[in-house]
Amino acid sequence: MAFLAGSILPQFSAKSYSQIIGANERIKASVMGVNSRGNALAQNFASQNNCDVIHVSDVDNRAITKCLTGLKERQNIKVKTYTDFRKSLESKDVDVLVIAAPDHWHAPASLLGMQAGKHIYVEKPCSHNPKEGEILVEAAIKYNKIVQMGNQRRSWPNVVAGINAIKNGEIGNVYFGKGWYTNNRASIGVGQETAVPDWLDWELWQGPAPRKNFKDNIVHYNWHWLWHWGTGEALNNGTHMVDLLRWGMDAEYPTKVSSNGGRYRYSDDWETPDTQVINLDFEGGKTMSWEGRSCNGKPIEGSAVGVMFYGDNGSLLIPSGNSYTQFDLKGNIVKEVKPTEIIDPRNKSNPAEKLDALHIQNMFEGIRNGGTLNADVDSGHKSTLLVQLGNIAQRVGQTLDIDDSNGHIKDNADAQKLWSRQYENGWEMKL
Repeated sequence: MAFLAGSILPQFSAKSYSQIIGANERIKASVMGVNSRGNALAQNFASQNNCDVIHVSDVDNRAITKCLTGLKERQNIKVKTYTDFRKSLESKDVDVLVIAAPDHWHAPASLLGMQAGKHIYVEKPCSHNPKEGEILVEAAIKYNKIVQMGNQRRSWPNVVAGINAIKNGEIGNVYFGKGWYTNNRASIGVGQETAVPDWLDWELWQGPAPRKNFKDNIVHYNWHWLWHWGTGEALNNGTHMVDLLRWGMDAEYPTKVSSNGGRYRYSDDWETPDTQVINLDFEGGKTMSWEGRSCNGKPIEGSAVGVMFYGDNGSLLIPSGNSYTQFDLKGNIVKEVKPTEIIDPRNKSNPAEKLDALHIQNMFEGIRNGGTLNADVDSGHKSTLLVQLGNIAQRVGQTLDIDDSNGHIKDNADAQKLWSRQYENGWEMKL
């Protein structure tokens, strides 16, 4: 890797050092959706010593103002702003489109970016539904563009070391993996239809999704729990953990998927499960599960979020941070690799900035020198698909049989209806 987070000459600040590299060598980024996670990404991209954030866009003009204030502390350039990110894509100066808008925007914006000649950094999940993920995989090939998904842990050094320990057989044959996420999220209440605030372009916020009237409890963040725009805790946070399980267990597509749970904690507009257990079986005697508890934050294995791999010679824990612990069959610690940074996995916007910089630089290496991406769109789609299948099983109330050659649902018409979605007229995804 050409750059490591923190490798700044002592006589320079991050802001001044970032201007040293010649302008013709710098990556030019446009960031779409800068209210929360997107704001953190904009600041992180701007802090890289080989990148300038030249455009930011958001349908909330307050978010743009806040983002610009932060960027002034990290770079010395004038940033252009847009309500409609598509205007930014018209610029030949933009190299990378960074996408952190709501989930229903991830795949359509990624496709539009590639069609405009841009490389893509898209937050997880890479798609709102499985069909969109398949389109993105095809699009990356067709348009010959780099697409990195925000599975940042694939670039965290000690997490990589833990996965390598598994692959090197240190806990034997791994036949079971468990991932989890816990939190204490409050009720979102019952929304009231009201006038759209003057700071919001509600039409563009909805974008590809069929139109609904504005309610006062959707924007921002609560859309995660509404199927029309969001994908629930399974894709909001489960994607990260299921990705680690799939990576460590060398799993591709499952043969069988089930899900149990529901919205139990409150009676409100929240539609997706606040309590969910997804189980996935794979050929070759492998099973993984993901447990999500949005409204009961009791940790598992001492961590609010994490994964545990179980093998015939021991087990290995990767908790929330950049660390891992290996155990023998009796539960005794064999090896403990401690974290290099303290992170807060429940921080909604920026839990691990320095570590995430490694993921950004991995993408830049792919753009500049053709280096291998740690989380390319093919890998990202496969991991996203696993939890999408879990959500589909949950919604139809049935165990799904899956074609393990391509991840498609077998012999279930009701489930197949959820493989894709309806779009607002004119917003359909077309290669």
